Amino acid sequence: MAALDLGTNNCRLLIARQGAGGYQVIDAFSRIVRLGEGVSQSGRLSPEAMDRTVEALKICAAKMERRGVSLARAVATEACRRAENCSGFVDRVREEAGIALDIITSGEEADLAFKGCTPLLDRNVAQAIVFDIGGGSTELGWLRLKPGRPPHMVAWHSMPFGVVSLTEEFGAEAAEGDNPMAFYRRMVDKVAAELDPFRRAIGAGRLISEGGVQMLGTSGTVTTLAGIQLGLARYERSLVDGSFLRFGDVERISSDLARRDCRGRATLPCIGVERADLVLSGCAILSAICRIWPVGTLRVADRGVREGILMSLMTGTAPDNVYGDDAEMIEPNKPALSRTRDDPVPHPTADLIAAGDF
Repeated sequence: MAALDLGTNNCRLLIARQGAGGYQVIDAFSRIVRLGEGVSQSGRLSPEAMDRTVEALKICAAKMERRGVSLARAVATEACRRAENCSGFVDRVREEAGIALDIITSGEEADLAFKGCTPLLDRNVAQAIVFDIGGGSTELGWLRLKPGRPPHMVAWHSMPFGVVSLTEEFGAEAAEGDNPMAFYRRMVDKVAAELDPFRRAIGAGRLISEGGVQMLGTSGTVTTLAGIQLGLARYERSLVDGSFLRFGDVERISSDLARRDCRGRATLPCIGVERADLVLSGCAILSAICRIWPVGTLRVADRGVREGILMSLMTGTAPDNVYGDDAEMIEPNKPALSRTRDDPVPHPTADLIAAGDF
């Protein structure tokens, strides 16, 4: 079975084999495609972004065919929700790559992301703030945990800022100005103001002060900062997933990145050229979350929507619009099966991941 998550910035695929009580990842793919580039200004997917994305999806289709995938679901999120020309793009993907994209709501995106990472929650702490910083939006959830029961999402919020959309609103070049820290703080303040109604709605202040709330974050921003904090020469998922970040370290690393220009950020091994212009916006979103809910420590998840899809497929809670043995499949123009630099070896961790935890 396979799960494909087409976000505003990334195209990600997981292929897994179901086992007793869980699944084992046997292959994975991730490529930065920036599908949502410019959507916040134009309201449309650009031809260049669509071309990049279709090429990545062709690779995904080839990998699924090579692995003999019989059940899969492919979802698209904020960029496609916003773009007025999304239906034409979906038709093109179906014709050229043979993949039927399901444009999911922000609510389902939150549900899948949280479902995928909640196995990392501490069941001894009764409340949790869980978030997923995306390219075009950020989803946050307020979860309640009870012994012997799956986590229950009490409330959720989708914020219209992700690393791409916030960067485009403020302008990547502006971060290179004379006072980069003042620019960075303005981004943090903007995000914090957007989050304040959700803060007031859940009213977690007393519980946080009493130590009754945990925080779990999933996103490229969170995993990047964790990699930097761990001093990794290159990103290693097995070391990052499940690790912890203290809020003081979040602020220290974010401030250091804000003082660097884009080229300076690109030299850091866990960032690189492709993420250097977006990581500062991600840090601003993360810093605002930490400011509003001062839990003190954040658990890092390198998992999310794809894992949530796999769990849904396993437990039979996925919607009807999934690829199955009886579903109509359109044959793509088959791409070459040769390995590329973006066509990685199987997932670095092949742990058995349990389903039904959400």
